[in-house]
Amino acid sequence: MKLLNSKKTRAYMLLTPLVLFVVVFFLWPLLVMMKQSISDDAVSSVLKETASVIHEWDEKSPPTAAMQQAFIKDIQTEQDPQAIGNMIRKLNSEQAGFRTLLTKTSSKINGTPTVTDLVSIDSRWSDPKYWQAINKLLSPVTDRYLLAAVDMNRDLKGDIQKMPASQSANLDIMLRTFWIAALVTLICVLIGYPYAILLASSEGWVKNVLFMAVLLPLWTSLLVRTAAWFILLQDQGLINDALKAIGLIDQPLHLIFNRVGVVISMTHVLLPFMVLPIYSVLKTIPGNLMPAASSLGAAPWKAFLRVLLPLSFRGILSGMLLVFMTSIGYYITPALIGGAGDQMISSIIAYYATGAANWGMAGALGVILLVVCLVLFTVYERITTDNTRSA
Repeated sequence: MKLLNSKKTRAYMLLTPLVLFVVVFFLWPLLVMMKQSISDDAVSSVLKETASVIHEWDEKSPPTAAMQQAFIKDIQTEQDPQAIGNMIRKLNSEQAGFRTLLTKTSSKINGTPTVTDLVSIDSRWSDPKYWQAINKLLSPVTDRYLLAAVDMNRDLKGDIQKMPASQSANLDIMLRTFWIAALVTLICVLIGYPYAILLASSEGWVKNVLFMAVLLPLWTSLLVRTAAWFILLQDQGLINDALKAIGLIDQPLHLIFNRVGVVISMTHVLLPFMVLPIYSVLKTIPGNLMPAASSLGAAPWKAFLRVLLPLSFRGILSGMLLVFMTSIGYYITPALIGGAGDQMISSIIAYYATGAANWGMAGALGVILLVVCLVLFTVYERITTDNTRSA
C-alpha cells in the first residue's frame, strides 16, 4: 500500500509542472479576460460616498443636497489624477458633455474647498440625466461590454436596445469574420479532401513529395508566409505576370488589399489543418471497400457517396473545426493583405486592448469568440459521438 501511494505521489509530482503551466499560461489569462468583460470600477472606485447615498434618489427629480455633498467629498478625496481621468472618460462615453462639466467642476472644487452646491458651479448639475449616468456606471459588475460587443446597450430605463448604426460596428465585423472563416473553411474542404485522398492512395516518393508540400507551410513563420503572398499578389507580382505572359489577362488583376487576397493567403496557411485530419481518417479505412462496392454494381460516384464519404466524415468535421476556429482569430494576414473592409474581429480586439486601452471591450469580444468556439466544439463532439454509436 505504501509503495502504491509513493508511486501515485511521484506521478502527481511529475504532472505538477504541466498543471502549473496550464494554470498560469491558459486558465489565469482566460479568467482575467472574462473578469474584464463584466467588470467596470472606473466610476465606483472614485465615487464611494456618492454610491452610498444615490440609491435613495428617485432618478427623476434634481439631485439632493446629500448627493451633491457626497460627490464634492469624493472629488476632494481622490488624489490620483489617472483615476479621475478614467472616470471622466467613462462618464463622457455614457453622457456627452461630462468631460467639460467635470473638468470645470473639479477645478472649482479644488480651488474652493468650502463649495457645497454643484448647481452654483454649473447649472447642468440640476439635470437628472447626468446623475442617471453616474448611477448607471456605479455598479462594479456590468453587462455593458458584452452588450456593446453585439451592438446593443441599455437605455435609461434599463431595457436592452440596439445601438444606432453610427455608434458601433462590432456585430458587422464579427459577422464578416465568421463569413470569411466559413469561406476559407469551404475552400479548404474542396481542395483538401481530394488532396487527402491522393495522399492516402499514393506510395513511395510521390507520397513523400505530397507530404512535404503539406507540411512545408507549417515549418514557415506565419508572418513570412503572409509577406510572401503580399509579394505574389501585387499588380506586378508573379501571379499577374504569369497570367499576362500566357495571355489570359491584359490588365493586372487586383488580388491584394481586398477579400480575394485574404481568402487566398488564409487558405494556403490553413490547408494543412484540413488535409492532415482527413488523411488520418482515410488511412484507417480498409482499401478493399471501394472495390467491393464496385463489384456489387455500384458506380464509382455512388461508391464514393455511400462508402468513402460517410466513413471519412469524421475527418472532414475535424478539419473544418480546426480551420474555422483558427481562422476566426486571424490578425496578421487580414492586416497585411486585406483592405479596410476586410479586417476581422481580432483587429478590433487589438485596437481596444492597445489603442483605446479599453480592456473591457477587448475582453467582451474575446468572450464572444470563446463562446462560439465552445459551441462549435460541442456540436462536433455530439456529431462524432452519434456517428460512432451508429457505426
